[in-house]
Amino acid sequence: MTSNVCTQCGYEHVVIHRKQNGQRLCSTCFRKSIEQKVLKTIKKQKLITKGDKVLVGLSGGKDSVALLKILNILKEKNIIELEAVTIDEGISGYREEGVRIAKDVAKELNIKHHIISFEDKYSFTIDKIMEVESQEEHPQHACTYCGVFRRQIFNQTAREINATKLATGHNLDDEAQSILMNYLEGNINNMVRIGYKTESRDERFTQKIKPLREIPEKEIGLYVLESGFEVHFDGCPYAHESFRMEIGDFLREETLKHPTIMYSTLNGFEKIKPAIKKDYMENHTGKPNKTCIKCGEPSSQDICKSCKFLEKIHEKLA
Repeated sequence: MTSNVCTQCGYEHVVIHRKQNGQRLCSTCFRKSIEQKVLKTIKKQKLITKGDKVLVGLSGGKDSVALLKILNILKEKNIIELEAVTIDEGISGYREEGVRIAKDVAKELNIKHHIISFEDKYSFTIDKIMEVESQEEHPQHACTYCGVFRRQIFNQTAREINATKLATGHNLDDEAQSILMNYLEGNINNMVRIGYKTESRDERFTQKIKPLREIPEKEIGLYVLESGFEVHFDGCPYAHESFRMEIGDFLREETLKHPTIMYSTLNGFEKIKPAIKKDYMENHTGKPNKTCIKCGEPSSQDICKSCKFLEKIHEKLA
């Protein structure tokens, strides 16, 4: 029956039926389609140019492993230099496996790998922070702390190795969630900054790029499985409490009834973004970047958010 054969090559074993466009693909054609789509996005959006040194945020999860493997295609063609950085936040029973897999993947591909832990850099772990926060009347969410410190480490590492691009594994689901979250929260400042790449006014920030932005999460999961990659599939134990998780659940439920909903969310946003950005930026020029008087990192204020959090955390842990 034609319904059971690959629409690309005619092979009888189909691994995916893309309801949004009717495609049925075998393992080989599916994997090729993912790689071609990502490389096409990189070219179309001008995310990478020949000679770039790209630093990949490698967690050991499906998105970052898939991203590293695909960018390695460009490394093997001598188009880019490639390194990876893994951040160990100190989440017991969760992060250890991701770090191990990240090490193995980087070693297999012969990619220089940096591992940086919160414990070594800041003298605490996320587990320690949340143990203290749980005793507060209005506890801060783990994602708030984690996001600030991870961004600082990514940027510092990229600058230290002279990387020209910092690549992250954000997928279609992540981006649709961010668009919806920021709209519902009325956070236009964050909303206008969502995109394939960052546009910073300060050269001390390495440009971030998102090559997987048009690939659904479930397809990335299938890609790594069909490719035989070992990845860390467990989710962060702190993430289930987040607003992002609630939005993610809503979008996944809607996708069952409307298969193109996340694509239309992203594409619709890309169409209106220039108008929103132009109007917003004319009225909100933003604060010029200064230099944090404590750590020397770029900041919109005299003391950056990371240093403010560090002071607060060390007081609580004392």
